[in-house]
Amino acid sequence: MKKVLIKGNEALAEAAIQANCRFYAGYPITPQNEIPEYMSWKMPEAGGIFIQAESELSAINMVFGASACGARAMTSSSSPGISLKQEGISFLAGAELPAVIVNIQRGGPGLGNISASQSDYFQAVKGGGHGDYRLLVYAPYNLQELWDLTMLAFDKADEYRNPVMILGDGILGQMMEPFVPTPYIQPDLPEKTWALSGSGGRKANIIRSGDVSVASQNVIKTLFMGEGELEQRNYMLQAKYQTMKDKEVRFHTYNTDDANLIVVAFGIASRVALAAVRKLRSEGHKVGLFRSITLFPFPEKALHELAGGNRKFIVVELNTGQMLEDVRLAVNGKSEVLFYGRPGGAIITPEELYEKVVLLV
Repeated sequence: MKKVLIKGNEALAEAAIQANCRFYAGYPITPQNEIPEYMSWKMPEAGGIFIQAESELSAINMVFGASACGARAMTSSSSPGISLKQEGISFLAGAELPAVIVNIQRGGPGLGNISASQSDYFQAVKGGGHGDYRLLVYAPYNLQELWDLTMLAFDKADEYRNPVMILGDGILGQMMEPFVPTPYIQPDLPEKTWALSGSGGRKANIIRSGDVSVASQNVIKTLFMGEGELEQRNYMLQAKYQTMKDKEVRFHTYNTDDANLIVVAFGIASRVALAAVRKLRSEGHKVGLFRSITLFPFPEKALHELAGGNRKFIVVELNTGQMLEDVRLAVNGKSEVLFYGRPGGAIITPEELYEKVVLLV
């Protein structure tokens, strides 16, 4: 296939449409505005629905309703807008509804600025809303991966009946680079027999009781008031998240086998790190890169297996140290874990990172 050259936000939006997303609701916020703009143009052509909601709260609840009716649904925003959606995201997880949520991160806290950042890691992977819930979280580092993971996100959302987040950033959303728009091939997924189709619809379950036929109704809810009912619901959800941990971990390594120092990063920071690591390698330094593609589930086992001996790790993030905590938990004292980051939308350059790392090797 031929390569195309478009913005990251537009690539993500087109990938969603190709993956049969047919409902989008969102609200404008920089630096993700090209996503709703593209969706407003392309969704009607695809036979789908685009809604610019009156607020982020409205948008996420519209996604809840569309998903409950069986549609592939998506919303997108940037950091402060995702904060406003947290209650709705918790509701989606609690009701076991599939949806794709896109966060093109900007600097924070508060309104912050519109520069690229990675300050929403905690919010994404720890469950920013209330309750013991988790999202499957993907962190692409280039436009090819952004395209591929967006398509995968819809499949995994349906497979697990769970919200999936694409955690991008302002650089990834705004940058242009060539990539191959691979075709979407939908896997064999279970029919959505749980979806709301109306009690008189074709998919209604007919229960015979004597001479009376009653159409049973699907019920989607997050309120469980019976004795021990919510506790059992939580145990069921935790079992699902454990399955994600067992089956959905994704990561990439570069020259880690003989490395004395391993740089650990995700998203756009890992792209910066790769350039610095390549330069260090060319000079004979034994430095490697560990890139986490899934932030939940986190590749803790793979990191733990790399730890030990005289090997050190340095975590690189565009924040003050969030994934750092998960890396330290994974390494579990077997190796020293260092950190370098810049918060508030400040961008690390390969040259800057090189100067920091070369002092450690």
